[in-house]
Amino acid sequence: MAARRISSLLSRSLASSSSLLTKGRISGVGGVVSGYSTSFAVDRPITPSIKVKCTQLLINGNFVDSASGKTFPTYDPRTGDVIAHVSEGDAEDIDRAVSAARTAFDEGPWPRMTAYERSEVLFRFADLLDKHIEELATLETWDNGKPYEQSAKIELPMISRIIRYYAGWADKVHGLTVPADGPHHVQTINEPIGVAGQIIPWNFPLLMFAWKVGPALACGCTVVLKSAEQTPLSALLAAKLLHEAGLPPGVLNVVSGSVELPVLLFPVIWQWISETGKIVLTAAAKSNLKPVTLELGGKSPFIVCKDADVDKAVELAHFALFFNQGQCCCAGSRTYVHESVYNEFIEKAKARALKRSVGDPFKAGTEQGPQIDSTQFKKIMGYIRSGVESGATLVAGGERLGNKGYYIQPTVFANVKEDMLIAQDEIFGPVQSILKFKDMDELIPRANQTRYGLAAGVFTNDLDTANTLTRALRVGTVWINCYDVFDASIPFGGYKMSGQGREKGVHCLSNYLQVKAVVTKLKDPAWM
Repeated sequence: MAARRISSLLSRSLASSSSLLTKGRISGVGGVVSGYSTSFAVDRPITPSIKVKCTQLLINGNFVDSASGKTFPTYDPRTGDVIAHVSEGDAEDIDRAVSAARTAFDEGPWPRMTAYERSEVLFRFADLLDKHIEELATLETWDNGKPYEQSAKIELPMISRIIRYYAGWADKVHGLTVPADGPHHVQTINEPIGVAGQIIPWNFPLLMFAWKVGPALACGCTVVLKSAEQTPLSALLAAKLLHEAGLPPGVLNVVSGSVELPVLLFPVIWQWISETGKIVLTAAAKSNLKPVTLELGGKSPFIVCKDADVDKAVELAHFALFFNQGQCCCAGSRTYVHESVYNEFIEKAKARALKRSVGDPFKAGTEQGPQIDSTQFKKIMGYIRSGVESGATLVAGGERLGNKGYYIQPTVFANVKEDMLIAQDEIFGPVQSILKFKDMDELIPRANQTRYGLAAGVFTNDLDTANTLTRALRVGTVWINCYDVFDASIPFGGYKMSGQGREKGVHCLSNYLQVKAVVTKLKDPAWM
């Protein structure tokens, strides 16, 4: 069963409620549907109060149509209706954007400004982000489906904080004086790498915009950014505000649409999906060895130890998986629970999932909106089917909600084994897989038995246990008794197929800098 490819599962029709009930092991099915009935209501979706203003490509400081004149629709995941038609970039548009960015770097003022002047532009941009929170958050929710309260109260403040963080770094990027064995003065200089190609995903469009654009601009680079074709709207508005803050033409260029990835490869590039990351690395190697930084997928373990307060552990594990509709690369999607508290945890995880408020993301109190699009919806439903068919116990959810849009019931599986697809693959949806463990010696190799290594969560009151797991887990971030803490200064990235390099923090700056050594011979030095 584990060897079955998800593509074959998706090629079959989605299971109806009756067919799911006849396969695998189902627990408490009678209460599953009714558990969601009071919180789900999108028969009359709330109409956003703003108008979409920016739908063209941004090249050399101007909003322009694509060279072909083509557009593509971006959809409301609540209904599947078209929000707007956006200019669709292709290779010719990428060439125009790269030319503008290269000219801006080679001849324009941005790399030649003082670092303090660059920081002032970024600080003004952060102020404009704060001023336009309602408009930006509305676009983010409308285009993506995440709860508006999440967009406005959590993500937008994080975004302006990230920009201010890198604005503060702009005039603190400096080299070193290095001692040499002989009469030489040696210094290192950090120089901007040039034009940075950046690709951002659809799950956190604006936040990833800030993670990428902030450090690149602080270092004096110019940028060609490709937004996700599912969520192009907020990046275009943010780029408009950045130019209002004083960014010179050509420094930031934004191209929307399904542009072929090899076309985008020039000095620095970021990515998000593991298979796509392979394509990027291959293309970079075949061209001119462009440096590549990748932030890719994950299948992160969330470990509940035997000393855990079960109620608190259930709530944190629920957040670690279901936040943002489960569409997080670092989601705690493998929940390991010690056998002594396993049964209690299962019952409480089920109850929490049944209480989760699913519905129109513009409605106050909504915890979970729709998945991003029909493709992702079908993929997730295919994984749910595979979990049932492979023998995992479906204790909550497992079905579609409503008949419009891409809503899925918060789903919980118990008795999950490592060889099941739901324990191996990145589902990227509201599906919690709960596994049982006996002791640390058994747990550690199981938790590390994955091709990913992005993050992990550990819930324990025992310091020795926390320290052991912190060092044993082969991941880029370990959260102890917390999850999804994304302070601007905390580096983020993964081991193994979760990528290479780091985002955020001081570590991120090195991706956008070249280090040059300058050696000067000294004549009759007074001292060495």
